[in-house]
Amino acid sequence: MKKLLTTVFGLSVACAAGLLHAEELKGDAKAGAGKIAMCVGCHGIPGYQANFPEVYKVPKIGGQDAKYIASALDAYKKGERRFPSMRGIADTLTEQDMADVAAYYSGHGKSVELQPEPARKPSDPVAQLLQKGACVSCHGENFAKPIDPSYPKIAGQYADYLYAALKQYKSGSGAYFGRSNAIMAGIAKQFTDAELKALAGYVSSLDTNLQFVPEARFR
Repeated sequence: MKKLLTTVFGLSVACAAGLLHAEELKGDAKAGAGKIAMCVGCHGIPGYQANFPEVYKVPKIGGQDAKYIASALDAYKKGERRFPSMRGIADTLTEQDMADVAAYYSGHGKSVELQPEPARKPSDPVAQLLQKGACVSCHGENFAKPIDPSYPKIAGQYADYLYAALKQYKSGSGAYFGRSNAIMAGIAKQFTDAELKALAGYVSSLDTNLQFVPEARFR
């Protein structure tokens, strides 16, 4: 009986600690504004492009859900996503820092009203690709309303970034770059690179509340 009570008490303490930790991780956008110095060197410069392992625009992160931004940073820290500069930045951030940065960027774009229909209808070949990949089942209506906040909005994202990301899911994670995600890998491997490029081009054309957030000194 004493052992049982000790176990119950221990579980209660653990649960309480977990709830407290969850509360502490609520992001503070004002605090996040003071923690983005390492972000603006890429995400705050108009037209900035990554050049490793290929050239593509860095993604728009303004207006993404905070949970997705934080989970992406955590994936870089854990090595599930590999990109040297992002790993270096993520390694310096605590979970609270990630939550604060995520809260800051997610606050942009919320006032943008999306059209009820896509900017343009997909052509028949692209429509077939979308159906084959079942992309909307996770990324939601018009690819702008994910079914879970830890999934990204992809409507209106830069086409070259989407294409690069899809190819990385397809090829997996290498020593210095790439992405490990069993679901996305399984989906991406169904398509040729040309088909992935067509998908990226269509999704990027859709209405979005994603925004590029310029750093004042770089405008």
